Amino acid sequence: MPCVRHHHERFDGKGYPDGLMGEQIELSARIISVADALDAMTSDRQYRTHLSFEEAREQLEAGSGTQFDPYVVGRLLALIDEGDTITDIIRR
Repeated sequence: MPCVRHHHERFDGKGYPDGLMGEQIELSARIISVADALDAMTSDRQYRTHLSFEEAREQLEAGSGTQFDPYVVGRLLALIDEGDTITDIIRR
């Protein structure tokens, strides 16, 4: 599936496996990329403890327009600011 193959593409074209950029990357892959990054940042790993949501938010905002689709980042953060939980968002 393209969304699985391309969720490590970057919005600026510096990702992999195909070096796609911007809207060349399927929307579902751009959404998965942001969700996967947020999950990774806010989860404990063997090599580090989780970031707080605010730290993860700062990282998403910093990567908006380069690593991540700015619309997807903005929309996700707006939904969270409106009081939706990640679970609420996923269930939609």
